[in-house]
Amino acid sequence: MTAGVLRVANCSGFYGDRLSAAREMVSGGPLDVLTGDWLAELTMGLLLKQRSRDPDAGFATTFVTQLRDVLGDCLDRGVKIVSNAGGLNPDGCARAVAEVAAGLGREVRVAVVTGDDAGERFAAARAAGWTGPHLHTGAPLTGEPEIAHAYLGCWGIAEALAAGADVVVTGRVSDASLVAGPAAWRFGWGRDAWDALAGAVAAGHVIECGAQATGGNFSFAAEFANMARLGFPLAEIAADGSAVITKHPGTGSAVTVETVTAQLLYEIDGPRYRNPEVVARFDTLRLAQEGPDRVGISGTRGEPAPDTVKVGAVATAGWRNRTTFVLTGLDVEAKAALAQEQLWAAVPGGRAAFDDVRVRLLRADRPDPAAMDEAVALLTVEVADADRRRVAGLSRAAVETALAGYPGFFLTEPPGAGSAFTVFWPTLMPAAAFPQQVRLGERTWTVAPVAPVPLAAPLPEPAGPPAATPSAGPTRRVPLGTVAGARSGDKAGDATLGLWARDDAGYAWLAGWLTEARLRALLPPGAGELQPWWLPNLRAAGATVVGLLGAGVAANLDLDAQAKALGEFVRARHVDVPAALLR
Repeated sequence: MTAGVLRVANCSGFYGDRLSAAREMVSGGPLDVLTGDWLAELTMGLLLKQRSRDPDAGFATTFVTQLRDVLGDCLDRGVKIVSNAGGLNPDGCARAVAEVAAGLGREVRVAVVTGDDAGERFAAARAAGWTGPHLHTGAPLTGEPEIAHAYLGCWGIAEALAAGADVVVTGRVSDASLVAGPAAWRFGWGRDAWDALAGAVAAGHVIECGAQATGGNFSFAAEFANMARLGFPLAEIAADGSAVITKHPGTGSAVTVETVTAQLLYEIDGPRYRNPEVVARFDTLRLAQEGPDRVGISGTRGEPAPDTVKVGAVATAGWRNRTTFVLTGLDVEAKAALAQEQLWAAVPGGRAAFDDVRVRLLRADRPDPAAMDEAVALLTVEVADADRRRVAGLSRAAVETALAGYPGFFLTEPPGAGSAFTVFWPTLMPAAAFPQQVRLGERTWTVAPVAPVPLAAPLPEPAGPPAATPSAGPTRRVPLGTVAGARSGDKAGDATLGLWARDDAGYAWLAGWLTEARLRALLPPGAGELQPWWLPNLRAAGATVVGLLGAGVAANLDLDAQAKALGEFVRARHVDVPAALLR
């Protein structure tokens, strides 16, 4: 164990992240705990599809692949491994880990943390009249979900480690709990150590998405060298919950106050970051550059654990398919019109036959092209519907027009039958209904949820909107991204957007200028309710954009279905910026 601090590393930010990251983290320097996050909202739907084809599936197999390379070294060095890769089948994942150890001729103590499966409680509550209201809109749930899982906390992980587990495999837990659990175990925190827990949750939120904390998806990445192979992040957590975010020496990109700021803003709903073990107040934390690639997080305050937990219900909602026509050379608009006219004429019922249709014309063509890449435009037609055969028919209809269509007809890919998509529905249920179960060897025990306890002295409420102030002096019309960075993402059908200024003067302008009306004007058409927030300590402001992603990532036919590029879209919008800020 590293003296004085717990060194917690991340080796996965999603199901599909870099397979070599575990080896890089284990070999790159000292570690106490190796963690990884595999369970994005979209992933739960993917695992549901896998399990429907194979009852023994339903967990993240890439986690097992990584362990084949590093498990022996972790056992030799006493590095604990904590992962939510168990997904819908934690027991199956644990068995796979044990098989890896057996193949190495080693013994491993694998703990399994469950209790997140909310299916029976969800169904019983609905049968008793509960509507399953959407977390943000309050709309009642329609239809019957196939799975429902609660976002549980860190205490099952902490107790599994205290009982001697080498590897802890969980189902659905809060992403930051993967870091808070080892910290609570290492430092013996009580369940009411609100500030320490909040600090660990903040550190966990920073490193949970892997290289996004070290320059990945960063607005000003062009300012960094060595971006070919970014290092994954580490959190050095102290007994009071403060932390330093860093990375192994010699790895790519950088850890700066701004890269950490960007990740703190990622997919949050405001200053209160609610987790099952604590509500972390992101408006209280402070960042400081403590050296090259070392950013300190301190001062994070915590409020008592909420009495509800987020539950995500997933249902297969329909089928989707797409086809992309390549339009070459002259008369692109006319060719696009003809392609659509012939396509819909070949589909029984035409365009109106589908529940949802999106048509996009992306132009890369230019006059007098010197190469084919300069002569083409892409016309993509995407459809969704509850009828699988109707969706599959789109491809057949497109192919039928090949020899009767516009000049130079060809498609980017062979026709396909389409694929099923799921809908993720977030809601809240009583935390007391979801105790965790921990199994380690022959022993199984229950970990009760945290009982809400009010603070003796409540924390001040987060800052409200600053007073709008007129800009003094001349302005220039430039992209907003000239003076601000951004990070965006998805929360079911909602989009999240965070903006930060690069210095105090920039924030003084941004905070007063960014009224709700101006923010709405920056967003794409169709943005619904805005839930704005401000984080002065981070020089940041942002909002949850309710309903921008429709029924959610898997069902969304928009070009940027996960709102990952929404922030960069907003940065590209031209606004009037004080000329003094541009010097």
